[in-house]
Amino acid sequence: MEIRKYQSDDVLEMARLFYNTVHTINAKDYTKEQLDRWATGKVDLKKWDRSFLSHFTCVAVENNVIAGFGDIDEKGYIDKLYVHKDFQRKGIATLLCDQLESTVHENTVIVQASITAKPFFEKRGYKVITEQYVERKGVLLKNYLMEKGL
Repeated sequence: MEIRKYQSDDVLEMARLFYNTVHTINAKDYTKEQLDRWATGKVDLKKWDRSFLSHFTCVAVENNVIAGFGDIDEKGYIDKLYVHKDFQRKGIATLLCDQLESTVHENTVIVQASITAKPFFEKRGYKVITEQYVERKGVLLKNYLMEKGL
């Protein structure tokens, strides 16, 4: 397993990973309608690339396959953290999150965690600030604003 910095030509594979992971792993906690709004399959690749390039973004690669990715901004906000549906429970999210947290110059790290991801972040010492509902194309999805002091 290699953890490396994001490269622009990773973006299409990352978009596919995002869609497939959301629609399989998160399916136990969200309805099909919610999943369809969250991950439509039509990601704006140029927008994603700009975002990943402006953040610290790393990818986990195994056997030339992107097994996971994550990004964090300069203020300590984890924007995305996803692990390929076929690489779950192998410590990849932990490795990625360790890398993301190590770049933070603030006192805290913030994330909006899905129902599915909440236990992972709690095990890492994140605390729920608030339960919230975010709107995606007219559909509400429950998640948790969480924070960890460094």
